[in-house]
Amino acid sequence: MNKKTVWFEVAENETMEDCLKRMKTEGYMAAGRKEEPLFEEKDGVPVPVRQIIKFKGLKIEE
Repeated sequence: MNKKTVWFEVAENETMEDCLKRMKTEGYMAAGRKEEPLFEEKDGVPVPVRQIIKFKGLKIEE
């Protein structure tokens, strides 16, 4: 049994378009998006490193 909803994270080495294509090849379509900041602590101070982007994928019914 496959999950109907899966979150796909955009990898550091791919674009959002690449992630959407990967979702489609796995049988999912984008139904939402969320972004989270990624921080790294330097000298006791949180410093933003990059933005983590995730797409909510819904199973495509055929």
